[in-house]
Amino acid sequence: MLILQSQLKSLPASPGIYLFYNFNNELIYVGKATSLKNRVRSYFAGKQKNSRPIESMIEEVKKIKTLKTDSVLEAIILEGQYIKKYRPKYNIDWKDDKSWNYLYLTNEKFPKLKTIRQHEIVSNLSRARNASDESRDPVLKNTSHRIFHSAQDKLIKKKKLFGPFPSLNTRETLKLLHKLFYISRCAPNQPKPCFDYQLGQCLGVCTGEMTPQVYKQKVIKPLIEFLKGNKKRLLSNLKKQMLLSSKQQNFEEAARLRNQIKSLQHIQDVTLLNKDLFNNFHQPTAPPTYRPSRIEAYDISNLGSTGKVGSMVVFNNNGPVKSEYRKFKIKTVSGQSDVDCLKEIIERRLKNSWPIPDLIIVDGGVPQRNAVLKILNLKSIFLTLGVIGIAKGPTRKKNEFIFDKDNQKIADFIQANENLLIRARDEAHRFAISYQKNLRKIN
Repeated sequence: MLILQSQLKSLPASPGIYLFYNFNNELIYVGKATSLKNRVRSYFAGKQKNSRPIESMIEEVKKIKTLKTDSVLEAIILEGQYIKKYRPKYNIDWKDDKSWNYLYLTNEKFPKLKTIRQHEIVSNLSRARNASDESRDPVLKNTSHRIFHSAQDKLIKKKKLFGPFPSLNTRETLKLLHKLFYISRCAPNQPKPCFDYQLGQCLGVCTGEMTPQVYKQKVIKPLIEFLKGNKKRLLSNLKKQMLLSSKQQNFEEAARLRNQIKSLQHIQDVTLLNKDLFNNFHQPTAPPTYRPSRIEAYDISNLGSTGKVGSMVVFNNNGPVKSEYRKFKIKTVSGQSDVDCLKEIIERRLKNSWPIPDLIIVDGGVPQRNAVLKILNLKSIFLTLGVIGIAKGPTRKKNEFIFDKDNQKIADFIQANENLLIRARDEAHRFAISYQKNLRKIN
């Protein structure tokens, strides 16, 4: 234990992975952390009472190693590589590996990046073996439960499957990777450019500007290099491409590459971690308040003769983003139900390729919030901060926040950002009323 104590004193505070070895120098556990210093020390803090599985592991630990990374995302990738190669005892014993997350590239002209769990792969592949439809994605073919690992190795060699990634917030990871690598989420050759294109996050798959060959060079190859853990080599290649583009006076492409390099060097990704195996046994103290990059607020306006309308306003860390405001004429609701109107505009909003928000605010109480949650759950959409309803209290003089009271992260966020949330709600109300008034003038 004296050796361990000396190691604990010298731990870095950076992101990375930590490796626990037993007396026989066998790797028994690998974990990831936003701060290696805080995470590893928490295992050996005398004041904290650990569960029996944790205590059993700690008794075996004779040596600790740490590997620093520049970001949490890189720590997640490195952790997956170690788990796949060494299958450490406590990683395997504590978590059913059939529930581990993987990332995979689809077999399309313009491949998309998706997430899947091992048990879903097994299930889909088992069905695919007996199916006659040869158009199925090869990533989801030609295997069964018994031969999963050999099929997995083949897919990894083909650069189609990446992982495993235990305890990964898959939705946040996909959002980040889409931004970092301009991965297409749209269909090719569309009559109108997608929303990502307007934001500079799509390179022109939807407009026909991008060929599959160029897409592979600019998007897929850099993505694969990163997911394989070769960030230094990737940055070196991108810098060479940037200089070449500048030399050829292709300044727009040079600027895009410059921005991509900068983003890769300063990845902001602390939201990518779900609870890891250690946290499944006891909870840490509440994390710092999260800063969302996109908040959407909704309201319904119904003034009778001109029908019903809905509004969506968007806020980021700097305030309202008016270019992304949207207004809706209610088309399917014949009665006076604000809840049904809200359902319609949320359904219509989700059919668009607009970025998924971190938080949705609705003007209303439990019925409005539950209606949105039901739609999100049916579509398997996870929001970092969920859905908050803001209703007028019984006296209509006080705002009442409707949220998951068991979620301390959201409670902390509301307490720290109450004015911002009310401002977003009020802006959605103003925008809906303004649209309604304009319609009345026209009529």
